[in-house]
Amino acid sequence: MQEDILINWSPQETRVAVVENGAVQELHVERTLERGLVGNVYLGKVARVLPGMQSAFVDIGLERAAFLHVADVWHRQPDGEAPGMGRSVQAQVPIEKQVFEGQALTVQVIKDPIGTKGARLSTQISIAGRLLVFLPQDDHVGVSQKIPASLRDELRARLQALTGADGGGFILRTNGEDASDAELSEDIAYLRKAWARIRDAATRLPPQSLLHQDLSLLQRVLRDLTGEATQSIKVDSREQFETLQAFGREFMPTAAEKLQHYKGERPIFDLYGIDDEVARALGRRVELKSGGYLVVDQTEALTTFDVNTGGFVGARNFDDTIFKTNLESAQAIARQLRLRNLGGIIIVDFIDMVREDHRDAVLAEFRKQLARDRVKTTAGGFSQLGLVEMTRKRTRESLAHMLCEPCAVCAGKGSVKTARSVAYDILREILREARQFNPREFRVVASPKVIELFLDEESQHLAGLSEFIGKSVSLQSEAAMGQEHYDIILL
Repeated sequence: MQEDILINWSPQETRVAVVENGAVQELHVERTLERGLVGNVYLGKVARVLPGMQSAFVDIGLERAAFLHVADVWHRQPDGEAPGMGRSVQAQVPIEKQVFEGQALTVQVIKDPIGTKGARLSTQISIAGRLLVFLPQDDHVGVSQKIPASLRDELRARLQALTGADGGGFILRTNGEDASDAELSEDIAYLRKAWARIRDAATRLPPQSLLHQDLSLLQRVLRDLTGEATQSIKVDSREQFETLQAFGREFMPTAAEKLQHYKGERPIFDLYGIDDEVARALGRRVELKSGGYLVVDQTEALTTFDVNTGGFVGARNFDDTIFKTNLESAQAIARQLRLRNLGGIIIVDFIDMVREDHRDAVLAEFRKQLARDRVKTTAGGFSQLGLVEMTRKRTRESLAHMLCEPCAVCAGKGSVKTARSVAYDILREILREARQFNPREFRVVASPKVIELFLDEESQHLAGLSEFIGKSVSLQSEAAMGQEHYDIILL
């Protein structure tokens, strides 16, 4: 499928949309003041070592200390292999014997801070280039698993010949499959220079210093998002177009050829309806073309998708109606995962299907759509309860967490007490206060809806309470108050 990449740039924010056949598939947002940290290399200082958790907290100059688990501590094997390339040694070497409080460590961020959790770190450094990933602490030469197995041995041999005996390991990225020796050599030289700069900075700068910063979102568009299916990359800023063009000509000439400067009067995202898609991607309900719909609920622990037939009654029988709704949902859910950048544990509740061939077909379609994702995903089969459990690698905040915050009224619950429930809370609170204090009068300050209820349907109960406690109760409406909020003033 052919795709276009649209870039909307402003001094405070960069937005990138990947559009496939007119439909937005991915949306990436980077704000100047909130730029992601994944890939950054820091000189950290170990703040605490927790043997019971086999982890350490490392101060890298952020608001919260970052988290380093023993599994992410690089340790060379006696035979030259490193964890991840051979057998693991972390179980044999506890973290308290590898790091100590006050120690300066060169670390790399592998997960951004999410919610209340600090960034996650690794001491195994990897530097991504256009065609290769450099592993300066290893000697391993590997090839991306997405490259056909029949080509891997030949490509590995070519790469080993080019890297020579200068040390360091390399992994050939998917877009390096057809690269020439000259292009690979150029990338190798660039990555070795980047590592030399990091090592030099680590000897000169104090702890908590940034040693290396990953590419900006604009530059990552050329490195990570552009592929053979990309027809064009349209940028709405001339300055950024020229900057990106210069960067692309030096490091990614093939991708740079697809760059275009968008000169239209209408904002580029308006022209393609991207902002409407963003608004829908933040909603809880996703409408399907057939008339069915999805309900998406995102919690701290996991995300759930609930599939419903809605108004779809077009198939010949009930089984076919369910089957077609589930098939369409499989495609829509895979797209929503990319668009919303959802990660972690994901539960999909497809409509129950009686026929096994229907279940197999829906699962096959779901996995086929997930295979198009740039991010690693794993999907299991149907559980005994008819649910599909899957995971999607999470490295950055989801779109909702980046663009939204918990509601000030409901505090993220998604619902508030009814006006009648709040009114009864107020009546109970007045009774409690009357037993402890002896004011001349009670004044209730609450939202207009609650006050209206007291003046109408609940007026008899309020009058009865006033008579019972022997004090008058006055009412004051406050439009700025949320429905659950109220004050009882003693006069």
